[in-house]
Amino acid sequence: MKQITGINHVGIRVRDLAVTRAFYEKLGFEFIEGPIGPEPVAVMIHPCGVNMNFILNASENADHDNVLMDRSTKQAGYTHVALEVSDLESVERQLDALGIAITGNVELPSGARFIFVRDPDRNVIELHRPSPN
Repeated sequence: MKQITGINHVGIRVRDLAVTRAFYEKLGFEFIEGPIGPEPVAVMIHPCGVNMNFILNASENADHDNVLMDRSTKQAGYTHVALEVSDLESVERQLDALGIAITGNVELPSGARFIFVRDPDRNVIELHRPSPN
C-alpha cells in the first residue's frame, strides 16, 4: 500500500504505569495522556517523534520473563523496537549513569552498531547506530 507513510506508534503491554513512565522518561520520552480507553492505554512521545502506547493490563501474576525472547521455544511475534541514535557512545555513557544495564552489543562489518536494554517488564529496546557509510 503506497498510502502507508510511517509507523504511528508502538504498543507495549506493561504492568505498572508509574514504573514504566519513570523508565521511559529516563530515555527522554514525555508523558502525553492516560490511562484512557477500554484497555486502558497511556501514551508517551519522544521529541524525535517516536510514540509509545503502553497497554496497562499485563497480569501481575504472569511470568517475569519475556515470552518471545527469554524462552527456548521461539514463538512468532514482535521481539523488540529499534530506536535509531546518532551517537551510540554517548548513549552508552548516559545509560550507565542512569543505572540501565546493556543486555547485548552487536557490531556489523558495515560499521553499524547496536545495543540492547530491557524495560522494567523485560521488553527489549534496541538502540541502533547505522553504518557511517
